[in-house]
Amino acid sequence: MKKLKAIVIGAGSRGMTYSKVMKTLPEQFEIVAVAEPMKHKRNYLKEQFNLPEDRCFESWEPLLELGKIADFALIATMDRMHYEPAMKAMELKYDLLLEKPIAPTPEECTGIAKAAKENGVKVVICHVLRYTDFFLKLKEIIQSGEIGKVMSINHEECVGNVHQSHSFVRGNWGNSTESSPMLLQKSCHDLDILQWLLDKKCKKIQSFGTLSYFTEANAPEGAPERCIDGCPHADTCPYNAIKLYLESNDNNWFRPTATHSIERDNYIPTDADVEKALRTTQYGKCVYKCNNDVVDHQVVNMLFEDDITVSFTMNAFNKGGRFIHIMGTKGELKAAMDGGSPMTVYNFETKETRTIDLSGKDGVLGGHGGGDEGIVWALYDYFTGNSAGNSMSEASVSCKNHMLVFAAEKSRAEGTVVDIDEFMKEFEM
Repeated sequence: MKKLKAIVIGAGSRGMTYSKVMKTLPEQFEIVAVAEPMKHKRNYLKEQFNLPEDRCFESWEPLLELGKIADFALIATMDRMHYEPAMKAMELKYDLLLEKPIAPTPEECTGIAKAAKENGVKVVICHVLRYTDFFLKLKEIIQSGEIGKVMSINHEECVGNVHQSHSFVRGNWGNSTESSPMLLQKSCHDLDILQWLLDKKCKKIQSFGTLSYFTEANAPEGAPERCIDGCPHADTCPYNAIKLYLESNDNNWFRPTATHSIERDNYIPTDADVEKALRTTQYGKCVYKCNNDVVDHQVVNMLFEDDITVSFTMNAFNKGGRFIHIMGTKGELKAAMDGGSPMTVYNFETKETRTIDLSGKDGVLGGHGGGDEGIVWALYDYFTGNSAGNSMSEASVSCKNHMLVFAAEKSRAEGTVVDIDEFMKEFEM
């Protein structure tokens, strides 16, 4: 069995996730170098993969100056830092595993897709939903013809109110000028999965959405800049940072992120670390007084080939989860990616409902429903020339699906219905 060597550029949450999966597959993968500005994250990979000091870097430039020292590069930097290392790595003939979104602009997305073709390299985009048992089952049912020809899909991404406050208000992805628009960074997953399920071309798109609630105008009377400074609404506010980060025992994800500026090897956040973060970082600010500008609710309407209508909603005001309703000429399919609810298929002819229970599947709740593990397995097959199934999110296809996001943002900004073919012409797609 061929062992693939990898370099990691960006060892944050997503880079660390894929690296940990590769660690469980030592016969298939070996990480040989890392570039990561945060010392404790860089050192974690150094220890896990026994990396020498001269293969650990604070930035990607000196790493890629070494030339091609591995088979592929895992690039999982912040959104606005994808383009340059991706282009340089492809120039060196690295294959890529590139975290979504590809890049924050249509020009950079198309540039990466073109460079992949010109350099003859394989570029896999981390649309991990394609590799989940949940969406693979939906695809299987559609292809079987059980519900006939698909006529319409209603799909919801319920971000979750606390997740929204953590990642898209207080967190790294709250400001579009520092990261990218909400629909791109959070929901390019979903527009990609809808096109993949239908295997049809989107013809027209329309979108509405705004930042309406997480604004200073909605700050309760007397609320200070920081929750820790004593807010008169602390007992009732669901976004009280003291409760979310300091007092809660169910915050293994939130605490390390909120205290990320503290660089220490073998890092486990203490209460003192969290309190310092609440006093000095945006994670401690009143959720209504941050520098966020991304939308907190948005709807996208799409017309696909064969007159298939699709409605997608991204919304912060819910508990969380993904929900989909697929309506066909012979039946309908309803499903919830919430770790508990079964899929149901209703047959028009028999008037019977078939139930499909995926709750016992490994990884339905964690790791994007098993997609984080699934994409790494498929990546190995793809990079070694074996069949990787029909889930592979190759750069040119993913780029076209990203363009649906940019077209939707154009519609949202201008109040227009965007013709996709005409929109694509602007970027030589």
